[in-house]
Amino acid sequence: MSSNPSPDLTDDVLVLAAEHARLADQERQLTGEVVTVLTSAGLARHFVPRRWGGTEGSFLGALEDVAAVGEACTSAAWVAMLWAAHGRFAALLPEEGQREVWGGSPDLRIAAALVPPAGRAEPADGGWRVTGSWACVSGVEHAEWVLVAAPEAYGDGVRVCAVPADAVDVENTWDATGLRGTGSHTAVVRDVFVPHRRTFPLAELMRGSDAPEAARCHRVPAHLPGGLLFCAPALGAARRAVAVWSEWAAAKGPGGRPHHDSPAVRETLAVASAQVDAAGLLLERAARRADTAPVTEALVAGNRRDAAVAARMLADAVDRLFRTGGAHIRDGSGELTRLWRDVHTVASHGVLRLEPVADAYASAVLGADAAEARTRAASRSR
Repeated sequence: MSSNPSPDLTDDVLVLAAEHARLADQERQLTGEVVTVLTSAGLARHFVPRRWGGTEGSFLGALEDVAAVGEACTSAAWVAMLWAAHGRFAALLPEEGQREVWGGSPDLRIAAALVPPAGRAEPADGGWRVTGSWACVSGVEHAEWVLVAAPEAYGDGVRVCAVPADAVDVENTWDATGLRGTGSHTAVVRDVFVPHRRTFPLAELMRGSDAPEAARCHRVPAHLPGGLLFCAPALGAARRAVAVWSEWAAAKGPGGRPHHDSPAVRETLAVASAQVDAAGLLLERAARRADTAPVTEALVAGNRRDAAVAARMLADAVDRLFRTGGAHIRDGSGELTRLWRDVHTVASHGVLRLEPVADAYASAVLGADAAEARTRAASRSR
């Protein structure tokens, strides 16, 4: 399905996810079988430090794996992407906190609710007492740990706290249009003590670890790979949408002629498939930069731009397919309809909203150009 998924992400795993995709959409959560095979395939350990048995993997590898799962089930890809990303976040915990999370296995599933912060973290002897309610916590019912971000009482910081899943109450609130199978319910924590070893400042996540021995995937700022990872499930879903639509286009219509006899159908195939391919190239380039390029403000802004533009291209592509397909392919319970809903839900995520991303990109690029122009002018005046 994907060009180069990891060896553990076998066809059997992807076929099972595809077979359960419709049920996940109906039940508003992944099936236990899908959770088990995705965990065994190593998605949760992708960014876990090697000293705990993790992979410390690349962003390109994560993009390819998540997109491959997205071709089978967008909701499964979304949750798997977050398991991987949250392992990267938890790697910022102090050493003893990491040991508590991963000492037994690197394959622990971690849910998280970090933005916007909510609740309250009260200082306590040896740690913090955390209380609050966090909405849209994807995969929380299948998580073994939950990261929550809570403002620190009596201060202006925000503390990320790792809470065992058995100390978290789940309110069944998720009933969205798309990504319905992600089980993104509300997590409630009621006066739970969290020791210092299981906390770190949210600001550290935003800037990346400054530990010289940390792996590249733990040192980069959150925004550098964030958008491309969030967009990866939509890339897989859009690829699958092209395949589903193409099966319809190749079939014969009521008059006995194939649907692709229509110029509009042929144009739709050309444009939509090119949009999906172009979005994939943008995301691949962003992933390679996140893996290797020197980190600058312009690089971060460029990656955010590429992810947001890719998300818009993918949404435009599935829109084009949806409009051109016949009434049968647009059936409310059909696969193309589900993919259309999923891609639009991914594209609407705050990380992929184009307006704030465009502001950040313009500030980084035009600001740098202006500074360079002032330097050249000063040199000429001397």
